[in-house]
Amino acid sequence: MIDFKEDINKALETVRKGGIILYPTDTIWGIGCDATNVTAVKRIYEIKQREDSKSMLVLLENPNFILSYIEEMPEVAWDLIEFAEKPTTIIYDNAKNLAPNLIASDGSIGIRITREAFTQQLLQRMRKPLVSTSANISGQPSPLNFASISEEIKNKVDYIVQYRQDETTTPPPSSIIKLGVSGLIQIIRK
Repeated sequence: MIDFKEDINKALETVRKGGIILYPTDTIWGIGCDATNVTAVKRIYEIKQREDSKSMLVLLENPNFILSYIEEMPEVAWDLIEFAEKPTTIIYDNAKNLAPNLIASDGSIGIRITREAFTQQLLQRMRKPLVSTSANISGQPSPLNFASISEEIKNKVDYIVQYRQDETTTPPPSSIIKLGVSGLIQIIRK
């Protein structure tokens, strides 16, 4: 078993080389890559056997970085992030500076601020957003913990994070809220 710091170093090295990682998030285990790397994003769609018209979300460790990836942030987003009691993904209009194949056809992107230790430290070192999508083939149930991830997924990624593999708890899925610059607020999942 490798230590936490070495685990982060290996994940970081993989992502910086355009690789795909299997890693724990503040919700379920995810498949991820550098959210600005078109080729890596394309590989995730291929691994999941998912149409690239179905968008994925990105993780950031600090809300101050959101404006680097969207044109305008609705004022209410700051409160939603600050007061959220559970992981919350917010879908914003007018995404920018991300791999074009990651951005939804309407120009939106889902962003979640992670409070999970591993992803926070990885993101601080990456200095870029990290793609996050459930570690399953599209259409199959999302794995509730590391033990329930299929061998097919494990065999297709470039690095599997060691941290938290032995956990058996089932974290809740994130809330999903769509915020439009026009003031629209739509709750997609509580």
